[in-house]
Amino acid sequence: MQFSSQAKGSSQGWRLACAFLCLAWNSAAVLNAQQTNAAEPPSALLAAGSIAGIITDTDAAGVPSAQVTLEDTTSKATRNTQSDDHGAFLFSSVPSGTYVVTVRANGFSPWKIKDVILLHESEDFLLPTVELGVESISTTVNAISMEDLAEQQITAEEHQRILGVLPNFFVSYVSDPAPLTRKQKFKLALVVSRDPLTFLTTGINAGIEQWQGDFAGYGQEFSGYAKRYGATYGDRLSSTFLGAALLPSLLHQDPRYFYRGHGPIMVRALYAISTVAVCKGDNGHWQPNYSNILGNLGAAGISTLYYPSSDQHGVQVTVTNTLLGVAEGAFGTLFQEFLLRHLTHGAPPKAPPQP
Repeated sequence: MQFSSQAKGSSQGWRLACAFLCLAWNSAAVLNAQQTNAAEPPSALLAAGSIAGIITDTDAAGVPSAQVTLEDTTSKATRNTQSDDHGAFLFSSVPSGTYVVTVRANGFSPWKIKDVILLHESEDFLLPTVELGVESISTTVNAISMEDLAEQQITAEEHQRILGVLPNFFVSYVSDPAPLTRKQKFKLALVVSRDPLTFLTTGINAGIEQWQGDFAGYGQEFSGYAKRYGATYGDRLSSTFLGAALLPSLLHQDPRYFYRGHGPIMVRALYAISTVAVCKGDNGHWQPNYSNILGNLGAAGISTLYYPSSDQHGVQVTVTNTLLGVAEGAFGTLFQEFLLRHLTHGAPPKAPPQP
């Protein structure tokens, strides 16, 4: 509530008058005690004084029920009282000495007098108006767990699509992403594998293979197309789950590509190519990318189970397919670093350039 300066002054003056009345009452009580109690030495009564004051808020309104503490700086003895409905308080029968006053009230910052009060014999000391400031609001924010943070990040990654269509989920544009749990690695691999665009591009690839006559052992017609489709999807499924879920979970490695986006072109190119052989571990450190290399090797080995025998050459085709997988990965990371970031919808805004 706001008051005019005139209203504040009159209200504060009225409360000061109340404090003076308290002091006067205290003095009268002391004199009355002198008159009615002849056994009490007059010097002891005259030595007792009082400390009084008014407590207000920043709008000069009295603060009731404030806790006021009076501490003797020599003996460390304390006395406590509360302010009345108008914010006034009084400590009576206070011996001479040095004191400190502390005020606490709900909703206000604690207040402590800056200077030590030197109370003389029989002195009635009136403190300047104690104005309490509003207590600063402190909000406790529960710290988000690393797992929850990673979940938020991969949820955002699942909206990343090249030209708004093709999935681009295994790329992180966050400067310091949270490590993925095993469950999250498998979740991301499953999301990619069952995405409608994955099925569509698999079908297109199988159609091109049939048109070119690749893997003649599958034959032609619809049955040949279905076999090529199954083999192509099997390649994607095995390489995704081996290289991006199973092995990263066992080896504690992150299967995602971490976009750099700054620095000289050559540095960025070398960084992109190197991620085929090195990756970031769940501990945040860079390490050999066993997951990618062994994943390509495993996927190539599995492919020998369903490709026509006429197109298989044992170990040779496995090694060849592995090397092709690694080479494709290198080209893919170059595209990620220099081109796909600009074509990806749903990616977070670019961070400010780094030195």
